[in-house]
Amino acid sequence: MRESSSQLAGLRKRIARLATNGGLESRPAEGWLATGHAKFDTAVGGGLAIGRVHEFFAADALDATSAAAFAALVALRTPDKAPLLWLRTVDAGRRTGHIYAPGIAELGGDPDRLLLVEAADPKMLLACANDAVRCAGSAAVIVESWGKFPLFDLTAGRRLALGARDAGTTLLMLRLNAVPTPSVAETRWSIAASPSRALEANAPGAPAFDLELLRWRGGPAGMRWQLDWNHDEKCFGDPALSGAVLPLAARRAMASHGAAAA
Repeated sequence: MRESSSQLAGLRKRIARLATNGGLESRPAEGWLATGHAKFDTAVGGGLAIGRVHEFFAADALDATSAAAFAALVALRTPDKAPLLWLRTVDAGRRTGHIYAPGIAELGGDPDRLLLVEAADPKMLLACANDAVRCAGSAAVIVESWGKFPLFDLTAGRRLALGARDAGTTLLMLRLNAVPTPSVAETRWSIAASPSRALEANAPGAPAFDLELLRWRGGPAGMRWQLDWNHDEKCFGDPALSGAVLPLAARRAMASHGAAAA
């Protein structure tokens, strides 16, 4: 914990400086982070609840990039210019690739909002997450892990959930190459790449996602959605499939390209 505190000391100062410069205050632990897709947001009570924990699982290892891209795009929809924290292990970074700042801008986001922290191992990742969710002024925290995460048990989850609630921070747990286990998450999602319409000159289409709601503390689960990302409007929308669907190999390549951009 001493090493974690040292690692995040400068980060806390930077968040506080950004919050002060932007005239931001700590957010209340209420409200919803909407995707911009009216039917989707209505179906889940307004969007993802602010100040709560939400889990995103990749359907398989090949869909890890799509899950990472979806988490990043959801986080980019947080209002104002509050900083976004992305915490990951070094191992997860090697497996899923580096975050590409120009790609974030291409998707309509502001890469200057993103603060990236790489932890040496899952123990350090969890310690950093506990510090990060309590940092006043942050809009959202993404915690990315790869494979089994036994340290993230119910006790650890409750601690994170209380920290997120008290600070009004939306915590997105990005669980890659992992299977769901009991947790205190408000919602749990399975995310996979969805078919996308190729653009002119066979350029990759908009990032597209297949979502399944596995668990929702506030209502029924089992709903499925297909959403596209609209970088002009900076929101999610219905798939624009009016032409030929990309073959599986091309879809996987497109998903990897989209997640690398995020």
